[in-house]
Amino acid sequence: MSWLAVRVSAGSAREAALAALFELGSQGVQESGEELVTHFPDDVDAAAVVAHLRGAVPEAIVSTTLVPEVDWAEEWKKGVGAHELGQLAIVPPWLADGRDPARTIVIEPEMAFGTGEHQTTRGVVRLLPALLRAGDRVADLGAGSAVLSIAAAKLGAEQVFAIELDHDSIANANENVVRNGVAGHVTVLEGDAGVLLPLVAPVRVVLANILSSVLLELLPRIAGALSADGEAILSGILVEERPLMLDALNAGGWRVVAEDVEGTWWTVRVARP
Repeated sequence: MSWLAVRVSAGSAREAALAALFELGSQGVQESGEELVTHFPDDVDAAAVVAHLRGAVPEAIVSTTLVPEVDWAEEWKKGVGAHELGQLAIVPPWLADGRDPARTIVIEPEMAFGTGEHQTTRGVVRLLPALLRAGDRVADLGAGSAVLSIAAAKLGAEQVFAIELDHDSIANANENVVRNGVAGHVTVLEGDAGVLLPLVAPVRVVLANILSSVLLELLPRIAGALSADGEAILSGILVEERPLMLDALNAGGWRVVAEDVEGTWWTVRVARP
């Protein structure tokens, strides 16, 4: 038996492309650089798959190919590595042995994002140590696997609220929090960030690795939730969207403290005057 491999490059529309793949019946999606990769049985109509994806995400670049059968339960692990990010490292469980637990975030990659495989996650983790203070109160918006919440706790945050709207991510987030020994500091909350953020305010740090369009909507809520000396790290922003985001930040009275760029993604640390 062979398999139909489908590779999708969708830029900022990756969430829509991911949803379309699951609508087609994908049982799991791997992130490979800028591409989403999944596999279907070889009797699936490749043309129908391509048509569905392009209908859902017109700008998507889609390719398909037939590949021989392999043990995917083991094979996919080869594409998930350890990420050394300054003071912290993000690793899957099978690469965690012998590492210092204080600086290691162990994430079971049960979802496409939040494993350290994406540049936006890595950008936030690189900027976080210079911002976080021991005892900080933190809100992580769109927490996903809770990787950024765990990072904040391991860097000394006293209380972290991992806010996630997707119900299917909550169990994975809670498992990761327990696995990393930070259950006493991280609380996973299911719901809309715009609704829950004011309820956990004030916080000194907001982390938001979500779509840039959602970030623009949330900026006023983020500003209102921060303490007087509070700051935020924003990610999920394409480099080409940087001018638009800077205009919005300037209009809202924010100032840029630090920036990080990896590949096509821009991450920014911002503060209020």
